[in-house]
Amino acid sequence: MKMLVTGGTGFIGSRLALAARALGHTVVVAGQLNSDAERARAEELARGGVAIEQGPLQDADYARRVVQGCEKVIHLAAAQHEANVPDDYFFDVNVNGTRTLLEACKTAGVQRFVYGSTIGIYGESSGEALDESTPPRPVNVYGRSKLSAEALVNSYREALPISIVRISETYGPGDFRLLKLFRAVNRGRFLIIGSGLNRRQPIHVSDLARGLLLAAQSDAAIGETFVMAGEERLTTRDMVREVAVALGRAPPRRRVPMWPFLAAAVVMERTLPPFGIQPPLHRRRLDFFRKSFVFSTAKARTVLKFSPTVSFRSGALDTANWYRDGGYL
Repeated sequence: MKMLVTGGTGFIGSRLALAARALGHTVVVAGQLNSDAERARAEELARGGVAIEQGPLQDADYARRVVQGCEKVIHLAAAQHEANVPDDYFFDVNVNGTRTLLEACKTAGVQRFVYGSTIGIYGESSGEALDESTPPRPVNVYGRSKLSAEALVNSYREALPISIVRISETYGPGDFRLLKLFRAVNRGRFLIIGSGLNRRQPIHVSDLARGLLLAAQSDAAIGETFVMAGEERLTTRDMVREVAVALGRAPPRRRVPMWPFLAAAVVMERTLPPFGIQPPLHRRRLDFFRKSFVFSTAKARTVLKFSPTVSFRSGALDTANWYRDGGYL
C-alpha cells in the first residue's frame, strides 16, 4: 500500500517509515529539516528509498498534495519541545495542522487515519496503572493541545476510519533524547535526582513501529484508542542500571535530593523567559526523575494482538551500539 507518515524526519516517524518501506510499502514522508538530526534522518530516508515532502501541515495545498494517492496516513507530526513560543503555537501545529490534514484525507478518500498521541495527556499519576478509560488530566500546553487534537480526530469518525495511539516513552536507535543519559552514564557523571523509584514503561521504537502499522491495517482498530507501552515496569534506577550494563560501566550510585533542583527550576521558569532565555533547568525535565507512568496494555493485546517483544536490556544494548557506531559516545 501507499502510506503517508507525517513527522517522518523525527525519531519515531523516521523509524516507522523505514520499517514500512522494508515491508514493501510505498512511503511518503511529510517532515521538516530544521535541525541537524532531522537532516541526518532525511539522508537516511533517502538512502532507504523514502520520498520526503517538506512543508507545514497547516497549509491546505501542501496537505492535499502529500495525501494524494495514499491509502493509509499515520500522523506523528507535532510541536512538542519548542522553546520561546506562545501557547497558541502548540495549538496551531497540533490541532489546526491535524484539522487541515483530516480534511485533506477526507477529500482524498484515505482508508485509515492513525493519530499518534501521547501518554502526556494523562498529566500526573499516583502510580496506578493507566489505560484508555483513565480520565485525562494534562498539566502542560503540549498535553492539552494533544488532547484537543484527539477530540478533533474522534469528531471525524463518521467521515474517516480513524484510530488513536497514545505513545509511551520511546527509545532505540535514532533517538537523541536519551543520548545525554547514555553519555553521562558512560562518563561516570550521572546523578540520580530524588529516590529514583518512580516507574515507567518505555517501548522500543521497533515495537512501536510494528504496533502503529497494526493500527493502520487492522479493521478491529477502527474508531478505537490504544495505549502502546513496553511490557516491563522499570524504576528510574532499573533503567539507569540497564543502560550502564549496556555500556559496560558500573551502575551510578550517587543520588541527590530533589527539592533543590525543583526550587531552582521554578525560579528559572519565572525569571528567565521574559528575557528571552530558555531555562536550562525546568520542571518538565525533572519529570524523568519524578513522574511514575505505568499502564495496562490489555486492549492493544486483545484487539490488535500486539505485544512488545524487545526487552529493555536488549533495547538499551541496541541503542548503545547505535550511539557508538555513530560516534555519539
